[in-house]
Amino acid sequence: AGGMIRFFGAWDLVGRGTKNTGAFIWKIEHRHAYTDVAPGGFGFELGYVGLIEPPFSDQGLRLTNLYWRHRFADGKITLLGGFVDPTDYLDVYALASPWTGFLNFAFSTGTTTIALPNEGFGIAAGAMLTDNLFLIGGLADLNADPTDPGQTIDSFFSDHEYFKHVEIGWTPSQDRIYLDNLHLTLWHADEREEVAQPSGWGANLSWTTYLAGKWLPFVRAGWADDGGSLTQKSVSVGFGYQPEPGKNLLGIGFNWGQPNEDTWVPGLDDQYTAELFYRWQISKAIAVTPDLQYIKNPALDPDSDSIWVFGFRLRGVL
Repeated sequence: AGGMIRFFGAWDLVGRGTKNTGAFIWKIEHRHAYTDVAPGGFGFELGYVGLIEPPFSDQGLRLTNLYWRHRFADGKITLLGGFVDPTDYLDVYALASPWTGFLNFAFSTGTTTIALPNEGFGIAAGAMLTDNLFLIGGLADLNADPTDPGQTIDSFFSDHEYFKHVEIGWTPSQDRIYLDNLHLTLWHADEREEVAQPSGWGANLSWTTYLAGKWLPFVRAGWADDGGSLTQKSVSVGFGYQPEPGKNLLGIGFNWGQPNEDTWVPGLDDQYTAELFYRWQISKAIAVTPDLQYIKNPALDPDSDSIWVFGFRLRGVL
């Protein structure tokens, strides 16, 4: 079991009430375990190459976000810089958030094929090139440690070991970008000398659409060459079903993943993951989510054919 206390918000300092705004975005968290193994590392304890609930760790106090965001050109261009979390804007779709959507990382950013950095110092930009085409790019510190912000700043400007990404996509309109989009993401991770991690790169393709105001099917796939990612090939398919916007949500997903042989060892079995969750929105501020995950062929435990994992998420907003 694990818990988390989060304090977050935005200070709008420029252009309130308009689409051209400037604001400080901040988030401070305390992540803690109630048992010997926090949910963030529980998958590896079971022999699974993956994360059954990535955010819940035992890191303690951490700085997740502290950056300046500026929007201009009538809201069509966004620039940001500071302490960033690349998963906030990289390979995004509506069910990726571990706070409100799927718990397993196989159904989140990169489908486990992107060598994501920790939250730390970085810069990013996004723009609507036309009414339908969008472009996103960024640079982040690969050696970031959100529990030591000073180290992260020093690492960004002295080590020069970066995670870089660019994404191009299509959406029916800017206001539907999280629900309806097709995008291609390319990324590159520099070599990390201190931990002897080779450089690597990869590509991810994602499609999702919003049907009849209730259904959200998705198909997401990724491929990686080195870089330290969990898997080198991965495909996730599934859907979300929400009869009323903002109310209860049902999610079902299936994933096939091939462990990255450069991160682990050659010859590991392919893994198959399924997840079923139901988010019950008790009130506007409180939601509970029972969750069931099935893992076939956990790659790091050849003696186990399958694993069942039951989870329960409680989320409250003050």
